[in-house]
Amino acid sequence: MNVGESLLSALKAAGAREIFGIPGDFVLPFFEVIEQSAILPLYTLSHEPAVGFAADAAARIGSRLGVAAVTYGAGALNMVNAVALAYAEKSPLIVISGAPGKHESAAGLSLHHQVRTLDSQMRIYAEITCEQIRIDDAARAPQQIAHALQRALACSQPVYIELPRDMVKLPCVGVPDHVADEVDRGAIHACAGEILSSLAAAEHPVLMVGVEVRRFGLEAEVAELAARLALPVVTSFLGRGVLAGTDALVRGTYLGSAGRTDVSALVENSDQLFLLGVIRSDTNFGTAPPSLDLKRAIHVIDGHVTHDDQTWPAIPIVLLVRALLAQTIKGCAAIKGVTRVEHSPVSVDNAVITPIDISSAINQAMLRHGKLPIASDIGDCLFTAMEIDHSVFLSNSYYASMGFGVPAGLGIQAATGSRALVLVGDGAFQMTGWELGNCFRHGWDPIVVVLNNSGWGMLRAFQPQSSFNDLGDWHFADIATSLGGNGQRVTTRHELRDAIDMAFSRRGKFELIEVLMERDALSPTLRRFVSAVKRLHNPADRLVNASA
Repeated sequence: MNVGESLLSALKAAGAREIFGIPGDFVLPFFEVIEQSAILPLYTLSHEPAVGFAADAAARIGSRLGVAAVTYGAGALNMVNAVALAYAEKSPLIVISGAPGKHESAAGLSLHHQVRTLDSQMRIYAEITCEQIRIDDAARAPQQIAHALQRALACSQPVYIELPRDMVKLPCVGVPDHVADEVDRGAIHACAGEILSSLAAAEHPVLMVGVEVRRFGLEAEVAELAARLALPVVTSFLGRGVLAGTDALVRGTYLGSAGRTDVSALVENSDQLFLLGVIRSDTNFGTAPPSLDLKRAIHVIDGHVTHDDQTWPAIPIVLLVRALLAQTIKGCAAIKGVTRVEHSPVSVDNAVITPIDISSAINQAMLRHGKLPIASDIGDCLFTAMEIDHSVFLSNSYYASMGFGVPAGLGIQAATGSRALVLVGDGAFQMTGWELGNCFRHGWDPIVVVLNNSGWGMLRAFQPQSSFNDLGDWHFADIATSLGGNGQRVTTRHELRDAIDMAFSRRGKFELIEVLMERDALSPTLRRFVSAVKRLHNPADRLVNASA
């Protein structure tokens, strides 16, 4: 076994199931080992940001490690934004960067792809990963790798592994099995008891689930816990889609004044809010009213529990959930009075298409053809998705980087074998939509719905007077054939319904549905979100609202 094989075997043992990458000279020896060993399949894409997004999505959908492998400098530094997203949104992405050999700088020449020093890339990645290692000693490599992978799994955040190209094929023993860290189980048991006492004393407790519930593979257990405690359940904005694969009855997604009034009232009238794996961010709570006192909530995030100015450190969420289950009685309670949201039927006529027509058409298509996992980019496509029935769903609604949607859809299919439905705006599609050209090589056939209003619609909503938010009409559907897929361009609700039905019924090629909309078309949810954010940042508006 060599260093490359040892690393690949350790990745597989830790849960990784594929690698996304782009070759380059410093990583070529590692790619050769990947190909020849066949330990993990390799999916090459066209641009490093998409490699990072796809690997991140594979990690998210499978609640396991994702892996991205690129070359030094021009490759790894081109992927920084995607890794920053994974760090912010707690996705365990393993970044493997090829690097110059240990002795290549001996001639005193700066090396190509080098920025300031050969260590610059490592220092940059220290800001966006929870652990960084350089494999420069084959004898130490197994312990280094074991520690790095353990950190990724424990923190659910990216780690950075720098692999000099002259190290890849050196003899190396296997990576040792992970030894779990010691934990204070008495403290975990006591913390669980305090949480259950607080929930029992409340008249209107509510459970809000966030991304850590999925990241740590806890969806089934959390659904069982909610049922035992008869807790009404909502998701955070970033946690949209969590528990979709369970029997849990999720009331909806909390968006404060931008969301559904029944969900907002449920959360804001709660006398004990239980935030389980929820990141406290502006996108999750920025449109909440001042009356929502998050200081009184129970927070479980980043391995800590806080409640009423009390903090329990070193409480892993996995062990806490299991301790909560151990202290409750199976089948002791049931949720009462939960109703599903009823969607109005799709209007099939020659009227122009609005965002709400898109969500309605998708809901009806999924009733006819079955649900698909959904990947959404940022923008009004994301707010439109809030009107789609609760489904397995990936988005980057906290870090909010454009370009995530299409590569995420590819990552979903690579990781699960399931076809994905992708929602993306025309601006984000210009960034990474061309990755669809790789579908034929890898056997992927996602359905991609492009919301085309010839502009960066969400930015335009905040600043409609600015012409720099306008984009040209690139006729994306016409390009689909040359990329190996099928394209349809629709302008009416009748055409939209037919196009979605056709896309669901065909397999083997990606389906691109380009939906033309009017320049100022916005979903109702985005309109409310924009209004709420403007009030938040405009003191005059806040004063008017306070005196009203």
